Amino acid sequence: MSKIQGEQFKKDFDGWNELKKITHGKSDNFGVHEREIWWTSFGVNVGVEIDGKNEMFERPSLILRKFNRQMVWVLPITSRSKNPRFYERFLFNDSENFVVLTQLRTVSTKRFVRKVGMISRDDFERIMERVKKHLK
Repeated sequence: MSKIQGEQFKKDFDGWNELKKITHGKSDNFGVHEREIWWTSFGVNVGVEIDGKNEMFERPSLILRKFNRQMVWVLPITSRSKNPRFYERFLFNDSENFVVLTQLRTVSTKRFVRKVGMISRDDFERIMERVKKHLK
């Protein structure tokens, strides 16, 4: 157990493992595109790796790079910025959101639950520039 904002928080690894088996069996033969936001089953992860939320262990993510129909790079999205050095702000549907630059990851498109929409080209280009700076 770890302390999170003053409360005890127990990670549900067993629940995620059951959903992960179902997720693995899903089809990944559908089209996705860069700049799209998808609810993504991130699951329960270790240490400071960002977790999904609720019974589907999901959170929104931004597709940064599509490699093929099965594999993409994503950045998880959150509603709060903890350190501006590692978060980039963007607006979507009139609300403020942040991508977590330090949590770039490769995921299977089988993890995608539902499409939310697409961010603006300007926001996407700004985010990509921040990612490139972090990779140097």
